[in-house]
Amino acid sequence: MKARALWAVAPGIAEIREEVLPEPGPDQLLLRTLATGISRGTERLVHAGRVPEGQWDAMRAPLQSGEFPFPVKYGYAAVGRVEAGPPEKIGQRVFCLHPHQDLFLAPAAMCHVVPAGAPDRRAVLAANLETALNIVWDAAPLPGERILVIGAGVVGLLAAWLMARIPGTAVTVVDTDEGRRSVAEQLGARFATPEDCPDEQELIVHASANPAGLRQALSHAAFEARILEASWFGDRAVSLPLGEAFHSRRLTIRSTQVGAVSPVMRHRRSYADRMALALSLLDSPALDALAGPVVPFDDLPVRMKDILGTPPSGQLAPLCPVITYAS
Repeated sequence: MKARALWAVAPGIAEIREEVLPEPGPDQLLLRTLATGISRGTERLVHAGRVPEGQWDAMRAPLQSGEFPFPVKYGYAAVGRVEAGPPEKIGQRVFCLHPHQDLFLAPAAMCHVVPAGAPDRRAVLAANLETALNIVWDAAPLPGERILVIGAGVVGLLAAWLMARIPGTAVTVVDTDEGRRSVAEQLGARFATPEDCPDEQELIVHASANPAGLRQALSHAAFEARILEASWFGDRAVSLPLGEAFHSRRLTIRSTQVGAVSPVMRHRRSYADRMALALSLLDSPALDALAGPVVPFDDLPVRMKDILGTPPSGQLAPLCPVITYAS
């Protein structure tokens, strides 16, 4: 069985390589890919070769091939249909943390059934929604809190969507791009530019991947506010104003990362439970606003630079580009 996969081979350069798959093992499924999603923040760092050497092990995707910095086959948002495996699983549509590849083998335990209410294009959001869910578990928002989400990328918007569903919360998404306003509002949150950012916020999630956003979080935090740092800066150093009112206002900055289940749920929910919950939440058509544009797999090596780069002036950066595969 021959398969084709996307490999990052040098900074900003990707290519499709062919490989031969072995026969499925007793605990494996063979999946024909329907769609994959690109997580722009993480995959931008990977394709630019900016994963710090000290984080190579921590940043491995579950079914990654190759090694950082290059060549590496990376990605973790695949929706496919089972073509070989136990009879009861044949034909199932499943989500798996696998790189961009048209046909692949995966451990059955890593394949999660996609609910019928989540079309392929929306289902690729499962990994990002799992991350957002873990952020919210770490953040522990309270009904009635004033909540700020800085950065209207996919993870930030999904976290805002989850927290806006808590009764009484006032969730505001802040981004430099005014074009994100309509998406934030579709997801039940308010929108503000950095110039209009509200003060006295009791819970702040920073997800802009820009040090300026974290500095903004400090300047708009209420007394004893909690700040959750959800961005990952790769090899960049971050300078923060931890003088001024940081201590007198007793602010807390805490990291949040999806690699471990949040401590508040760790003894109650497994990784599989967390993913199953994320998939069950994908029944909302409002989330379609996050998925796109659609790019054919064969065009991906040429389009990758534009997908991951800064868009021309006046154009919106894509949120979660969706890669489609010929059946």
